[in-house]
Amino acid sequence: MATRVETGIAVGQALSPLVKDVSQRRIDAYSGVKPRSIHSDEAWARQKGFRTCLAQGMMSTAYVSQLMVNLLGRGFARGGTMSMAFVKPVYAGDRLTAHGPRVLTVAAKIVFASRLPPAIIDTARAMVPPGFEMTAVDHGTPAFYEALHDAEFYLGFPRPGMGNEFFRAAPRLRLVQLVTAGYDTLDLEAARKAGVPVANCGGSNAVSVAEHTITLMLAVLKRLVWQHNNVVAGKWRVGDFAQTRCYEVEGKTLGLVGLGNIGKKVARKANGLDMRVQYYDIRRLTEAEEDALGVRFVLLTELLATSDVVSLHVPLDETTRNLMSTRELGLMKPGSVLINTCRGPVVDEAALYTALTSGPLAAAGLDVLVEEPAKPGHPLFGLENVTFTPHAAGPTWESWGKAFRNGFDNIQRVAAGRTPLWIIPELRE
Repeated sequence: MATRVETGIAVGQALSPLVKDVSQRRIDAYSGVKPRSIHSDEAWARQKGFRTCLAQGMMSTAYVSQLMVNLLGRGFARGGTMSMAFVKPVYAGDRLTAHGPRVLTVAAKIVFASRLPPAIIDTARAMVPPGFEMTAVDHGTPAFYEALHDAEFYLGFPRPGMGNEFFRAAPRLRLVQLVTAGYDTLDLEAARKAGVPVANCGGSNAVSVAEHTITLMLAVLKRLVWQHNNVVAGKWRVGDFAQTRCYEVEGKTLGLVGLGNIGKKVARKANGLDMRVQYYDIRRLTEAEEDALGVRFVLLTELLATSDVVSLHVPLDETTRNLMSTRELGLMKPGSVLINTCRGPVVDEAALYTALTSGPLAAAGLDVLVEEPAKPGHPLFGLENVTFTPHAAGPTWESWGKAFRNGFDNIQRVAAGRTPLWIIPELRE
């Protein structure tokens, strides 16, 4: 039977190539001092979110062997199989404190998939927490799938194709952390089958979308795009003030369909413009919450019939697809305005065209369309009473930092063994 020393040397020799490989990765380690003993504290390591390695790559095979001898001598062989998942060397001169001993760690890998400008990727890199490494790759490329192999966290946009193949390529994945609020292109059944939680951006774009909503509303009511085009074409004050009417928002009724993070911020901003705000949502506020926010609940049919401006703030799912179609648009107040900054398929575009040309709607402001980008010659493009933006409500310069901050916070929570925030409703237990 091999002695403890012989076994330790054998294991050390076997581990030496692995240790050298580990040294090529980002390792939070202290060089130049040898451990005097080995301390194992799995709970502490899990709390800190560390995956620890045994030694630095610069260590010799003999030195790794000595570590293994120490391990065997301290009785870490359990049932014939050595547990090395959470081993922390304690260095000479170190003292155990409330924060635990110093550790040799291998950084947990985050795959960041997005075709974003370098300046935005640099913003994300600057915020990567200690103990993590981030690899930025283009989604769907061979490099992307290679990076997923040992990744524990995905950070980025939901993209078509993120289904079974995606989760099979990432066997160690612990969290899909989105930098968007929407997730309708993600295969939720594949995520459920893989047992991987999916979280959105936690309202990081709520301010930007709310501001954009108000901007579209004012642009439509003031006919800003039409007036701009006339001015640059050399036409000054086209028509008369009765034919080309512009409107104030003070005293108007704003109807919010959906009162989540974005809807609430729109309500506050609209109150600041002295508008009357009413809402419809499947999740009602208490009366006290409504008083604090300055809103009132009404049924959807009431909201459509009595609102001067209807603004949509719902996620896209099978219950909201074509939520605004012929019947609903026909119920809207004559001369009213529709604003959509959530998802294009929430509105039936053929029905919207009819409502704008021969129905009750005076105008619309659209940041989203069913097909993006829309093909040239889209019927709505020929209408002067529609103002478009290219699904640009969410990404402001400030919102990127908020999205990355929320994302990295959630990643740290999962790494520490805690429950992530902002899990999408379909995957909540």
